[in-house]
Amino acid sequence: MTTSIATGMRMGAVLLGIIVFLPLQAVAEGEVKRTVLKRVDLTGIDGLEVITTLLEASPGAAIPRHTHHGDEFLYVLEGGMIQVPGKDPVKMEAGQMLHFPRGAAHGGFTVVGDQAIKGLTTHVVDKGKPLVVPVE
Repeated sequence: MTTSIATGMRMGAVLLGIIVFLPLQAVAEGEVKRTVLKRVDLTGIDGLEVITTLLEASPGAAIPRHTHHGDEFLYVLEGGMIQVPGKDPVKMEAGQMLHFPRGAAHGGFTVVGDQAIKGLTTHVVDKGKPLVVPVE
C-alpha cells in the first residue's frame, strides 16, 4: 500500500510540473496573441474599465504603432529582442515595467531573434471603446 501511495504522489508531482512549466498556449511564428485574463469596471469612476491581458509575441511578430483610450502598464514576463525599422535591435528584459499614458503612440517594432516576448498588460481605459487604436 505504501508503494502505491508513493507512486501516486510521484505521478502527481510530475503532472503538476507539466502543468506549471508548459506555456499557456503556443504562439505561431510571427504571431501576436492577446488573451484577456480579467475585465472589470473601475470602481468609483463611471465609464472606465480595467483589462488585464497576457500578451505573447513570437519571433517575426510585428506590433504596429497604436494608442489606447486610457493608460497601459506592461510588465515583461519573458524578454527578447525588438527592432524598430532603421534602428538597432533593443532587448526587452524580463522584469521591465513600462507605462504608456492615454493617447501616447507606442509599438512600431518587430520581435527579432529566436525568443518570444511575453508580457502582462493592465489597461485602465474608457469602457466600450476599442482597446487598440491604430496610428498611421
